[in-house]
Amino acid sequence: MAEKQTTKTQYYVAASVDGFIADRENGLGWLLQFGMEEFTSDYEEFLAGVGVIVMGSRTYEWLLAEGSAWAYPDHVAWVLTSRELPAFPGGGDIRFATGDVSALHAEWVRVAAGRNVWIVGGGEVAAQVADAGLLDELLLTTMPVVLGAGAPLLPVARLSTDLAASNTVVHPGGAVSTRYAISRG
Repeated sequence: MAEKQTTKTQYYVAASVDGFIADRENGLGWLLQFGMEEFTSDYEEFLAGVGVIVMGSRTYEWLLAEGSAWAYPDHVAWVLTSRELPAFPGGGDIRFATGDVSALHAEWVRVAAGRNVWIVGGGEVAAQVADAGLLDELLLTTMPVVLGAGAPLLPVARLSTDLAASNTVVHPGGAVSTRYAISRG
């Protein structure tokens, strides 16, 4: 008999060495310069375990501005926003929500149906989830670049000392990926 998967809430993200996930202009050119070929299989394996995607309005607007097809057609996505946003042209199941992440989290887990909840971004959304004690894992790839300023990785309101690192991988291009389990206790 197969063991039932427990839904995890995960923040899977890349950041600069100095802790930024986007540059001063909210761009990702610094990240895309590395090419993503060496990360493709890891990303595809991660995404296969995801049932629900959660993002903030700036991440959603960045995806809209890219002008390509919706990147997550096989997933239910929540966009956390306090304002009206346009629907993604040809987009999938995208739900706009306002409110406390603690109240929304139970619905994310229910809809994920045994798969994981991925907090895509940004850092502020991930920090809200972490501050609410709902983040189970931080899957961080640190890229070999220093940005000096930008959108912070995880601007939490409280000190966190409950991280346990595992599965650290040094990639050929110099990036370092580490999985951090976060104790909810």
